[in-house]
Amino acid sequence: MKCIIGLGNPGKKYHQTRHNIGFMVIDELLRRHQLTLDKSKFKADYTMVQMGQEKVMFVKPQTFMNLSGDAIRPLIDYYNIDLSNILIIFDDLDLPVGKIRLRQKGGHGGHNGIRSIIDHVGTKDFKRIRIGIGRPDVSQSIIHYVLQRFPKHETSEVTLSVQKAADACDAWIERPFPEVMNEYNQ
Repeated sequence: MKCIIGLGNPGKKYHQTRHNIGFMVIDELLRRHQLTLDKSKFKADYTMVQMGQEKVMFVKPQTFMNLSGDAIRPLIDYYNIDLSNILIIFDDLDLPVGKIRLRQKGGHGGHNGIRSIIDHVGTKDFKRIRIGIGRPDVSQSIIHYVLQRFPKHETSEVTLSVQKAADACDAWIERPFPEVMNEYNQ
């Protein structure tokens, strides 16, 4: 089974904020495939579906971002999902708005959600899609910046990056990740 996990914070207060761009990609995938998150277990909302030859799970952890590993570890243990079949989608301050970057593994880069996952699964070796949210100006705190909604002038870039990340997820369901990386990291 392949497991696609979008990171974010639960609740209406955080809907459509920069930190929730991983949730936005899961929402786009659910919309495309006419699915809903119909299961809730281990502090996560998710669904499982057969797509071609693959069984696929789409997941939104319902912990706050910094505790993402609390939801992910028990879920992957329960369903016996190999770490090589996990793809994590999250926001990245170091990429400009609209850019996406796929990686096979890596550190947390200061991202507390990824740090939590690494701490809980015990390795940095899991696939990821980083989606650029840009950096705040020097007068604004990072915490305030990631918890605010995207301004109108960034809407088209955000929409395109969410669609492109969802396209990459769909491609990974059918093809090897290195091939998908080569296509979407250009």
